Amino acid sequence: MNKVACITGADRGLGLFLTRWLLENQYQVFAGQYLEDSDFLKALKDQYPNQLDLVPLDIGDSDSVKRAARMIASRTRHVDIIINNAGIIQSSDYASILVDMDIEAMQRIYNVNTLGSLRVSNALMGLLLQSEQKLIVNISSEAGSVGRNKRTNMYGYCMSKSALNMQSSLLHNHLKELGGQVMIFHPGWLQTYMGGKIDENATTTPEESAYKIMALVQNHKQYLSEEPAYLDLDGEPWPW
Repeated sequence: MNKVACITGADRGLGLFLTRWLLENQYQVFAGQYLEDSDFLKALKDQYPNQLDLVPLDIGDSDSVKRAARMIASRTRHVDIIINNAGIIQSSDYASILVDMDIEAMQRIYNVNTLGSLRVSNALMGLLLQSEQKLIVNISSEAGSVGRNKRTNMYGYCMSKSALNMQSSLLHNHLKELGGQVMIFHPGWLQTYMGGKIDENATTTPEESAYKIMALVQNHKQYLSEEPAYLDLDGEPWPW
């Protein structure tokens, strides 16, 4: 049986390098494409024309997710791994409690970072359950950890990632009874475009993060336990 993966936010950054790793390791990949034009994805498509399917996808929109799921279901009978990578942050989220906060922006963040991944996992669950692996990988953040929180702002982003962790726990409790599991990753402080421009002060490249994450994912069974694995790039558990 061919190995099949679905990944969101594949246009650039971490998602692009996760996609490249999957292709290099002989997965058939359905890559969620949010941007209408992505030269990076086009280059991968040229390199892997028979392995890579580009899927228009806005995980913040339920109709878009359903259309993407129908497209994927028309081309494969199973999905081994779902990687929920897509996420956003907005500049207004850096405001403190002492000023007028942008609650609508927080709602947009939550809609994508938390509900977006749930939409995708829900829409693809039928295909996932047809595989032996049944693995969901959610890209979270250290920002989702209540136990190690030192921040005084980024309410929307932090709460969205903490809620994503709870979502992961709920999914894991279900999937582990069916032979599957969920893994959650803090991908490091990444040099990505999530805030609209590349974060040049960040310490980790998306390529380094992607390849370390997938090295851990390859050994996913050793992390199977009652709770989903919540790990950093070194495979160290992160506190909830």
